[in-house]
Amino acid sequence: MVTSMTGFGRGTAGHDSLEVTVEIKSVNHRFQECSVKIPRLYSGIEDRIKKMIGSTIKRGKVDVYVSFEGLRSGSHELSVDWALLDSFAAFAEEAKKRYNLQDELKLEHLFQQSELFSVTEKKESVNETEDIILQAAAQASAKLSVMRQNEGKELEKDLRFQVQSLRQIADEAKNKCPAVSRKYKDRLEKKMREYTNGEIDESKLLTEVAVFSEKADMTEEFTRLISHLSQFEQALEKHEPIGRRLDFLTQEMNREINTIGSKANDETIASAVIEMKSTLEKIREQVQNIE
Repeated sequence: MVTSMTGFGRGTAGHDSLEVTVEIKSVNHRFQECSVKIPRLYSGIEDRIKKMIGSTIKRGKVDVYVSFEGLRSGSHELSVDWALLDSFAAFAEEAKKRYNLQDELKLEHLFQQSELFSVTEKKESVNETEDIILQAAAQASAKLSVMRQNEGKELEKDLRFQVQSLRQIADEAKNKCPAVSRKYKDRLEKKMREYTNGEIDESKLLTEVAVFSEKADMTEEFTRLISHLSQFEQALEKHEPIGRRLDFLTQEMNREINTIGSKANDETIASAVIEMKSTLEKIREQVQNIE
C-alpha cells in the first residue's frame, strides 16, 4: 500500500471553558523527524506525542503545533517567593535607616517587582490539560494518516500508469534491436562495394558485423530494466514503507537506460531512450513523495 509523506490533520478537544487545538503537518524527508511546538509547562508529554505519531508515520518531517483558547477558572494559583520578598523588605528598611529616608514601603511597590510573584497552573489542572492535549493529538494524527493514505492511492494510480508506459516503450525498443545489426550490415556492405568495385570479403564483412553486434547488444540492459519494472510493481503491493526501495529501483532503471542510450546506434532506439528518460523522471518525482 502506497502512503504519501505529505498531509495535514487537525484535532480539537476541550473541558469546561478550555479548548485545545493540535495541528500536524508532514512533508517529504529522507528520515522520520518530528518537532512539537508546545508550551514548556506541558513539555512532559512531548515524547508521548512523538511516539503516538511515530507509531503510524515511519518517514517524513512532521511538525506539531499545540494552541489553547480560553482559561478554566480556578485552574491557576499565585506563587510568592517569600524569601526574596523578606529580603526586599529588609533592604528597604535598612536603606531608610542608612540614608535617613522618610518614604514608606507600600504594597504597590512590591507588586512592581515581577520576580516576586508568578502565576502557575495547578498540578491537577496540568494533568487534565495534558490529557486534553493528547486527545486532540490523537484526532489530528488519525486525520493526518487518512490524508496521507488517500494521497498515496492517487500516487499509486499514477505510478502504475507510468510504469506500464515505460514497459511498453522498453518492449518496443527491445524488439527493434535485431534490426539494428541488419541495418548496419546493409550500410557496411554498401560502402564496401562502393570502395571495392562490387567485390567484398564476405568473411571480413561478417566479422565487422559480429563485432558491432556484440558492442551494441542491449539484451542484458533491457532484461534488467524490465526486471526492475516488475520489482517496482511488486513493491507497490507491500503493506510497509516502500519509498526507499522504489527510489533505489528508480536509480537502477536510470542506469540501465543510460547504458542503452550509450549503445544505441539507431535513431529509433535513441528516440525511445529519450521517451524512457522522460517517463522515468515522472516516476522519480512521484517516488520522492512516498513514505
